[in-house]
Amino acid sequence: MAGKTRSWWGWGNVEDAVTGPEREELGRRTAELLPGADLTVHEAPPVESFGVGASRVQAPPSLAPIVSEDVRDRLAHSHGQAFRDVVRALLGQLPHVPDLVVRPTSEDQIVHVLDWCSDADIAVVPFGGGSSVVGGVEPQVGDGYAGVVSLDLTSMNQVLEVDTTSRAALVQAGVFGPHLEQQLRPHGYTLRFFPQSFEFSTLGGWLATRAGGHFATHLTHIDDLTESLQVITPAGVVTTRRLPGSGAGPSPDRLFLGSEGALGVITQAWVRLQDRPRWRAGASVGFADHAAGVEAVRALSQSGLNPANCRLLDPMEAFLNAGSPTAVLVLGFESADHPVNAWMERALELCRDHGGTPGEPPRYTDTADRTARTGAADTWRSSFVRMPYQRDALAAQGMIVETFETACTWDRFDALRAAVDDAARDAMRQVGVEAVVTCRFTHIYPDGPAPYFGIYGAGRWGRTVEQWDEIKQAVSDVLIANGATITHHHAVGRDHRPWYDRQRSDLFASALQAGKAVLDPAGILNPRVLIDPLR
Repeated sequence: MAGKTRSWWGWGNVEDAVTGPEREELGRRTAELLPGADLTVHEAPPVESFGVGASRVQAPPSLAPIVSEDVRDRLAHSHGQAFRDVVRALLGQLPHVPDLVVRPTSEDQIVHVLDWCSDADIAVVPFGGGSSVVGGVEPQVGDGYAGVVSLDLTSMNQVLEVDTTSRAALVQAGVFGPHLEQQLRPHGYTLRFFPQSFEFSTLGGWLATRAGGHFATHLTHIDDLTESLQVITPAGVVTTRRLPGSGAGPSPDRLFLGSEGALGVITQAWVRLQDRPRWRAGASVGFADHAAGVEAVRALSQSGLNPANCRLLDPMEAFLNAGSPTAVLVLGFESADHPVNAWMERALELCRDHGGTPGEPPRYTDTADRTARTGAADTWRSSFVRMPYQRDALAAQGMIVETFETACTWDRFDALRAAVDDAARDAMRQVGVEAVVTCRFTHIYPDGPAPYFGIYGAGRWGRTVEQWDEIKQAVSDVLIANGATITHHHAVGRDHRPWYDRQRSDLFASALQAGKAVLDPAGILNPRVLIDPLR
């Protein structure tokens, strides 16, 4: 990211936005798919037009060096990176702006901030890379607070210690993905955790949201890579013990993983490292029958082969992002210890047993810095990296381009998929949106997949947020009604709270609320995320 400018309103870097021939080609493909779409381009308004008022609160003089009141800075910390965030920014509608952005450089400063805010009744929203797509960092805290502080952890970004014997590292929470890997590389290690937001998200954000990485099986969530945590709460510091595993009661790590900054500020963690992979294998398999592809993936998930990549794209997803007329399975294996040819050959045999046809011979590599992607797999990977930038470009042209994800057991998938399709199409008809619905698997488990749905439609500029909200409500209702989860790896945030409340039991909600009352007595930490504070 060196030398580039982070966008204050949209995804990633200003220099990497979709422009020129890429935008023209994107527009051509969109017009071909949705001929009636109005693709007028709308530009982001200047920051001055938002009319952001002066801060309602003033930090103690001792914190002044780490405090920002800059309007652009505050606007950049007022939202995440969901479709609705991007569109609201383009429309000049960001109603919840933090009063201050505070960038601590030490844990002592975090303690000072939490003490000050608890005493002054100021809400604190922990902030990492700001890549939340569920309203997790939006300072929409409700009435009753004197102000809101966005606590940006990105100045605390170092690998503090590497334990080569146990293959683990102590890492500060504010480190971005690429910087973390740069620091681990000289030691020959990798965290091997690559969410789509990798370049623009932090370790602390991954931990606080129980994020999912790129790999389809085995160590799919950041939970699997967490050895211990250090968390600063308004009531004190919690440091968990480094252990490979423990049966000593409920895990304190599990309490804070996924807590979304509502229980404390994660400042550092011991994380389990991996040797950098040397051997890789990659292939793509076509399925004329998507249902047969689903059965092939189920067989793979229950085979014990544990592919690193096992993404099944339905025909529409494959057409839009890989140029394929049929469903496509993007398949990959990797190892730091041994060649993976036998694993790939057995996986392809399973695929053939279910009617799959490999697009071309698998590609194998035995060098750490070479990939093994082929054909449709390589095309899809390139699209995957550019998807968020293209989403922004299309959102600025009145398109609805958004995703939602879930997980369910294999026995429920067919009914869930049909119900989601029906609900999405009904909702789209009601709000007057012509759109397509796509589905891919991002992660697979022996007992079920994690389906990831996409909505690509022509909305009406100025109303696309409301149109999407109607669609989102309909499909979210279906997820809960069909025994699926409201989120597999995107977190709860403010956007998913209504369905999270239905997914969990009332008794557990009361237990969580009691825990928050102990750790955060003043109720200042990210209010109304996960649980309402007792105030």
